[in-house]
Amino acid sequence: MRYVIAGGHGRIGLRLGALLAERGDEAAGLIRDPAQQSDLVERGIRPIVCDLETATVAEVAGHLAGADAVVFAAGAGPGSGIARKDTVDRGAATLCADAAEQAGVRRFVVVSAMGTDREPPAGTDEVFAAYLRAKGAADADVRSRANLDWTILCPGRLTDDPGTGLVTLAEHTDRGAVTRDDVAAVLVALLDEPATAGRTLDLVEGPTPIPETIAALARR
Repeated sequence: MRYVIAGGHGRIGLRLGALLAERGDEAAGLIRDPAQQSDLVERGIRPIVCDLETATVAEVAGHLAGADAVVFAAGAGPGSGIARKDTVDRGAATLCADAAEQAGVRRFVVVSAMGTDREPPAGTDEVFAAYLRAKGAADADVRSRANLDWTILCPGRLTDDPGTGLVTLAEHTDRGAVTRDDVAAVLVALLDEPATAGRTLDLVEGPTPIPETIAALARR
């Protein structure tokens, strides 16, 4: 299987690519900075230099051609301003969805965030509010696409603690934390289970092993 990860050098993208490569899949990561290529190569991920803020749909579609699935895990990141929340967290997601449709790649998994389905509460930092709105707009756009078998994953507060393999994954959960290791592992499981398409899922740490929670979702 061939998977392409937008945001291939991100802290989730690198973990996901490594997991896929370790089990023998072909993992490719879209990155903006050529200097990041070695970080992907040493994890078994094929780097593809492509700036999603300037690339065309046709250019990105060319990189996605022949893929079994696309994972959008890109983000403007900490320290970026309001403008880049829109160009990356919304615009790049829409671009990748357009490109997946053009390339004929149906499976499309998005790493979003909790709280993007509502207006940010009064008093929310303006940059974080812009981030939530951008993610929410991107999620709504992806949900509208009949040509994509999409899944939108909304993790809680991300940590770099070691993964436990135990999570709560559901359409709605209470807020909480989750490790990036476990987010990556859940993404692999979602890619492996076609019955999770068409769902928006919250993810936090919890009591249930990842294979069990994915199997339960597939039965619903």
